[in-house]
Amino acid sequence: MKVVAAYLLAVLGGNTSPGVDDVKAILNSVGVEIDEERITLLLSEVKGKDVTELIASGREKLASVPSGGGAIAVSASAGGAAGGGAAPAPAEQKKEEKVEEKEESDDDMGFSLFD
Repeated sequence: MKVVAAYLLAVLGGNTSPGVDDVKAILNSVGVEIDEERITLLLSEVKGKDVTELIASGREKLASVPSGGGAIAVSASAGGAAGGGAAPAPAEQKKEEKVEEKEESDDDMGFSLFD
């Protein structure tokens, strides 16, 4: 990711086709360890391609990747179906908020371990 970020920074800076030295310079400026093999691999993969097209195709690929948020939507929709409407979903949110508040107050417990 560091190499990709440095490449994109070079492109944003106006260099339409950054080379190994350009990417190295950016990585050196922030004190990152340089892996020249990764830089050359990235540059060989993106050679002759438009960055905006690469980003657009990457977004399409990421859209199909599950992000773990589906379980919440399934449980909320199951609760809504059992309750006959969308009213149970806000009730579940209120319960979660109360649980979070309780957890925060349990941390202190009235004494310190370092007293």
